Amino acid sequence: PIPCVPLAVPDERPWENKIPVKTSITDLTEYLEHIEKITNMKCLTPRSTLKGSCQFMAANLYARSIFGEDALLNLSVTKDGDTVGGYIRIRSKTQGIALSLGDKITTHQKGGS
Repeated sequence: PIPCVPLAVPDERPWENKIPVKTSITDLTEYLEHIEKITNMKCLTPRSTLKGSCQFMAANLYARSIFGEDALLNLSVTKDGDTVGGYIRIRSKTQGIALSLGDKITTHQKGGS
């Protein structure tokens, strides 16, 4: 992951891929760390704001591909008992990176390995 560069134009990432969260992971922070690991994205949300026991979490992640394509990921999850649910939204300039990250998450999001 590289540092996030602020953008001048808010609509610079027209492609969006929305993925429902389906996982056996029961801890919100553990799920975030798992998504960071499988996508190789960096969490932009300060860790200090993600600490503590809570029933919901929202975090933003960022990465740049080796081809210079930027991707933003918004993780919005809730915890209901032992179930974590919610959505992940991936936005990028190109369709390919949004879809490939979505496929990677869908394939690997279930467990914590």
